[in-house]
Amino acid sequence: MADVMSPEQRKRTMSRIRAQSKLENRITKALWAEGYRFRKNVRKLRGTPDIAIQKYKVVIFIDSCFWHVCPEHGNWPKSNQEFWNQKLARNMERDRSVDAHHYHDREWHIMRLWEHEFKNDFERSIKKIAEFIEAAKAEEGSRKK
Repeated sequence: MADVMSPEQRKRTMSRIRAQSKLENRITKALWAEGYRFRKNVRKLRGTPDIAIQKYKVVIFIDSCFWHVCPEHGNWPKSNQEFWNQKLARNMERDRSVDAHHYHDREWHIMRLWEHEFKNDFERSIKKIAEFIEAAKAEEGSRKK
């Protein structure tokens, strides 16, 4: 099936997609209310993590089921398959590369969560992030001693 939008309309539509989603804003507000202080969408860190606490070397990515190809909910578009196969495969490869070469190698604490985890049980997912941050704080504290 051909795209129903002209190239100009598609470009305009895609340009309006922002780095932050309503879900990410809801997550960061909940974490902020719990007393966690962090930066959102830090562009100077590789992969632009959704949440970063540089003091404790913590980065958290909230991955979209479509763009990051969730094994449960990711779906491959039916039209323009060659383009989408390359695009989504490159996204998955970039995620693996960022994790391995820019965070694990530098002993950062990295967490990736799927958007559906928050949609299924928001409170549990927030608790999971809080526990992850606390563990990273403890580990970084013990490294400095």
